[in-house]
Amino acid sequence: MTGAAAVAVLGAAGHALPAVTAHPAVRRRFWPSLSGAGPVTHVALTFDDGPDRTSTPLFLRLLEQTGVRATFFVLGSMLDRDPGLGRELAAAGHEVSVHGWTHRNLLWRSPTATYADIARARDRIAGVTGHPPVWYRPPYGVLTTAALLACRRLDLTPRLWTAWGRDWEATRPPELIWQTITKDLHGGGTVLLHDSDCASTPGAWRGTLAILPRLIEWAEERNLAIGTLSAHRTTGAEAGRWA
Repeated sequence: MTGAAAVAVLGAAGHALPAVTAHPAVRRRFWPSLSGAGPVTHVALTFDDGPDRTSTPLFLRLLEQTGVRATFFVLGSMLDRDPGLGRELAAAGHEVSVHGWTHRNLLWRSPTATYADIARARDRIAGVTGHPPVWYRPPYGVLTTAALLACRRLDLTPRLWTAWGRDWEATRPPELIWQTITKDLHGGGTVLLHDSDCASTPGAWRGTLAILPRLIEWAEERNLAIGTLSAHRTTGAEAGRWA
């Protein structure tokens, strides 16, 4: 292997190294704060891929009825289509955070393109809602070194999740979504769901909406508060550097 080739290999490895946090077991063991681990009396509720005029208002209505606030990781391209819906999210007391401008795996994006994608979404969210976003979640949960450096420059904090519903398939019945969530969800956890199907099977959000009342009831029965990531103060113990 030539010197240039070796440098290229090392560079690629360095770029992709943070992607190991995409593995839930690794993330929970070494980077609990990145997973969204918080106080055992609270659960953070998060949604990805919106806002979408077809589906997001239905989630907003249900959350309003139950008095629950959530963190929405929005795509800048979706927000740009319907900034009024982004303002509705903020006005209802929900957190609007960064999922990127487009839903693309960061492993295949250059550092320059990664920064531009995140910064563009951050700036659009701040312009629409009047509040600079706090949190960042990469598409597919795959972080890169370039994304972490961009977050540092943009004053964003990366957050993934401890439990999810794998709710991006329209053929996945609500009961299976529910079983998948509760397999890993406990007090102190962060749950990932989707309020839009823009990056998944059309209509997949319907299963998520169907189980949402059950999730809220599950938390209430256990005397767990359920809300935004900012209300979900993460643990101070961090066994790694990706806080």
